[in-house]
Amino acid sequence: MSEPTAEIPAESVQTADADEHPRTESHDPAVPAAYAAFMRKGWGDRALDMPRHPVADLAAARRARLADAFPDDRLVLPAGTYKVRANDTDYRFRPDTAHTYFSGNQTSDAVLVIEDGESVLYARPRSERDTDEFFRDRQYGELWAGRRPSAQEISDSLGIEVRHVKDLPSFDDDRKTRDLTRDEDLARVADELRLVKDDWEIGELQEACDITALGFDDSVREWDRVLEFGERWIEGTFFRRARAMGNDIGYDSICAGGSHATTLHWIDNTGAIEPGKLVLLDMGVEGRNLYTADVTRTLPVDGRFTPLQRDLYDLVQQAQQAGIDAVRPGAAFLAAHHAAMEVLAHGLEDLQLLPVSAEEALDPESKLYSRWTLHGTSHMLGMDVHDCGRSSADIYPKGDLAEGMVLTVEPGLYFQEDDLLVPEELRGIGIRIEDDILVTADGHRNLSASLPRTSADVEEWMGSRIGG
Repeated sequence: MSEPTAEIPAESVQTADADEHPRTESHDPAVPAAYAAFMRKGWGDRALDMPRHPVADLAAARRARLADAFPDDRLVLPAGTYKVRANDTDYRFRPDTAHTYFSGNQTSDAVLVIEDGESVLYARPRSERDTDEFFRDRQYGELWAGRRPSAQEISDSLGIEVRHVKDLPSFDDDRKTRDLTRDEDLARVADELRLVKDDWEIGELQEACDITALGFDDSVREWDRVLEFGERWIEGTFFRRARAMGNDIGYDSICAGGSHATTLHWIDNTGAIEPGKLVLLDMGVEGRNLYTADVTRTLPVDGRFTPLQRDLYDLVQQAQQAGIDAVRPGAAFLAAHHAAMEVLAHGLEDLQLLPVSAEEALDPESKLYSRWTLHGTSHMLGMDVHDCGRSSADIYPKGDLAEGMVLTVEPGLYFQEDDLLVPEELRGIGIRIEDDILVTADGHRNLSASLPRTSADVEEWMGSRIGG
């Protein structure tokens, strides 16, 4: 009996021939035959400079491991295609993580096929000059969207056979075809293979953290503008650094002044930055090979914490340090969370906020402390900010840490402005501190350690940067 086959979803790739149907708009001028013929003449030949990518050999080994997990199946991993932002404009393209991890390719509308130990990348290369695509097509045309690499240039750079995506087979045979966009087992294994980072990946994550630190530094150096324009200025300042030195931001920046910090994913970034309050900044740069940082600092708008702000900040920082100290090979992934929550629960008890003892609140059947902590302390980090989320729950989050894994440690305290169970002076305060932690052979290393963490160091850093 034949196994089911998998069609490539239309939303994952565009295989239509733009030579015949260039993507144009109703307001584009007409193209007479004479003009079209004239445009196809008189062009020189110019190649893109695409040296062999450092990920090429690593990606080949990754594909071999993935193929070994499904020896009898055909594996299909699409890169994805453009998504509409509004009417006839698209979001900037970012390829599917697994596709790029196993191929190195970052061009749109490509499909990686692994079968019988062999891999072929079906890609959409630049068009030849004997068609209308290069000067008419708004999505793929060289004169509209930029010069795409040729099939040979992609192949030489990534060390993989490349064919035109229009030649992608229909896969209508008896062999079982697993499409990553639809096959849960393939998606699970692909994510689990990414849990442990190799040395090259760790270098990419370190670079993303280093650029992220520069983005935080930029923001504080422009504090006069921050006070003038509010959260939007920080968002824009950080984005400038991300685009200048990386690929993009790894996720929408959270620039949360005052009570906005109690909304965990505040990304509107439309509020004012007001003296006397705190501002929570959760921001991360995505590097040019798509590895992202994820760092949070909570800063006093005046450059110095009030006594109450410092006490709360120090409590969160102590909880974070306890979480970081729990990270080591063989420890449970959840060890950092439990260590951090132990500190925060006892701190909430000291503040006389808990209706029960800290030990009672920490009971898994209670967790009353969570009213003011809200979220987990850690998630995996890599090419996705919340990395490897389709792994088996027994491996992540219920499994143990191993050397080469990278995770965040990010406890927080959040007192909503309408929470009548806390004193008025606490309402509207949100504090989170987050760093990116590599599991090493003998413990851990903080990849984002260049950014100050303690209250004293934060004050010293801000004092040396504001107006500098």
